[in-house]
Amino acid sequence: MAIPVKLQVFEGPLDLLLHLIDKNKIDIYDIPIVEITEQYLAYIQQMKQEDLNITSEFMVMAATLISIKCKMLLPKEIDEDGEELDPREELVQQLLEYKMYKYMSYELRERMREASQTFFKKPTIPKEVSAYKAPVDTSGLLDDLTLQKLHAIFQDILKRQEDKLDPIRSKFGQIEQEEVSLPEKLDYVEQYALKHKKFTFRSLFHKKSSRTQLVVTFLAILELMKSGKILISQEHLFDDIQIESLV
Repeated sequence: MAIPVKLQVFEGPLDLLLHLIDKNKIDIYDIPIVEITEQYLAYIQQMKQEDLNITSEFMVMAATLISIKCKMLLPKEIDEDGEELDPREELVQQLLEYKMYKYMSYELRERMREASQTFFKKPTIPKEVSAYKAPVDTSGLLDDLTLQKLHAIFQDILKRQEDKLDPIRSKFGQIEQEEVSLPEKLDYVEQYALKHKKFTFRSLFHKKSSRTQLVVTFLAILELMKSGKILISQEHLFDDIQIESLV
């Protein structure tokens, strides 16, 4: 009659490998791959006998261990620096990372357990007590207050206001909304040209037009000239620009 064996449940193949390494007190940086592979495969076989569900991850790890075992039997590979490559290096790195995260989960679980045992008592101060305010003697507030002390207090307040200012951002100019967009100015100039047929560039502006208005209007003139809707001319240098509608 077979003796029933209760197997420990592992979260994954790395968890099983860590269990075997700790059980055999093996240096994780120098894993005897042959011994670990045999124990790992024996555990997989025992899982099959107990009719437990074996996930593909356990089978993939078994294939990985066998592959590393085969590489250990072959002549060692040499990298570009002339150093020997260890086939176990990637597996060791995965085990170290998994071990770190596993211990972190233990720490978080312990903190959650401790936090669940902490209770806070809500304040039960009577309203009369919480609403009570100690009387203030206004006659004694200005005792020993001199002009020198008052000046020091004022300077301290100014200093605190200066400390609140960002030395870099405070020097930035104010961001203002664009006065007019190019599409809006294009529509305006086109309608103006259809109405007046022939006019000067200066007539497009009001008396107090800004530099932004000037630049955007000039760009609109160039765009309309490019599209063949207007024709511009200038008889002499620095003369006013003449605009003629071609539509």
